[in-house]
Amino acid sequence: MKRRDFSKLLGAAAVAPVLRPMRVLAEQPRAWSFVADVSECCSCEIPCSCNFGRPEQTFCHGTRLIQIREGQLDGANLAGINFVVTFYMGRWTRIYIDDSLDASHSAALDRLLPLAFGGFDRGARLKERVPLTISPGRDTYSFSVPESTVEMKLMPGLNGEPIRITGLPSTAYHEYIQYESVVHTHNGPDETWSHVGTNGFRSVMRASG
Repeated sequence: MKRRDFSKLLGAAAVAPVLRPMRVLAEQPRAWSFVADVSECCSCEIPCSCNFGRPEQTFCHGTRLIQIREGQLDGANLAGINFVVTFYMGRWTRIYIDDSLDASHSAALDRLLPLAFGGFDRGARLKERVPLTISPGRDTYSFSVPESTVEMKLMPGLNGEPIRITGLPSTAYHEYIQYESVVHTHNGPDETWSHVGTNGFRSVMRASG
């Protein structure tokens, strides 16, 4: 599933019959935009080649948590929306929506999914409201829904500092920090898996359209 750069080319200039300075029209407000924290574990070796623009050729099991911290969709507030996507890359997804979302946030997410997460949305075999647990730690990050569980830990770099990767071939991901899986399990009707010591990361997603 390709991550996309959502952008618009805007702007125009008008010239009157007599010579006057050109006037550039202001950029119109975007229909939607958001900033989200992304946490993911997958079955790939470290680092995951998919994030470098070279998708895994065999298979990729993944579980991703999206936490929208700010954003809007046609004026509707997106801040506070949390959901998990478990996927078998290129085959199917299962979307688990935090059951604590109120009606307005739920409606906004229903509209946002095909716009900002089209690949996940089209491949969804399930969209379900479920209990979602998120447990951040100093060097660990965990989240779970009834069918999928992720616990990952920071992968230490030079002098024990976090490994930060910049310049990934996607305009949507920033501040990528390398983790590795401690627990990455899924037990659903489509597939069952358990991975340890595989790729994990946390990042920031900035997208609009």
